[in-house]
Amino acid sequence: MTANPILLQKKYSRVIECFAKQQGLSLDAALDFFYHSQVYQLIRDGVSDMHCMSDAYLAEELKQEYEEKVPVNEVVKEKTK
Repeated sequence: MTANPILLQKKYSRVIECFAKQQGLSLDAALDFFYHSQVYQLIRDGVSDMHCMSDAYLAEELKQEYEEKVPVNEVVKEKTK
């Protein structure tokens, strides 16, 4: 199933904001990570109706992906900027 593109854009912005707060990242860093993430690809492609999941759930999925992809010392460095 595909979602309305305008509604998806709003969903993306809420998820990015939630993820940024959760991880202590700037919105720019969170935005960059989101658009290069597997989570974004799944939502965009309509896989498993990911766009129907809550913003908090998707932010948590992003957090898990972030922790797998970004080394711990990079996370500390980004948070201190």
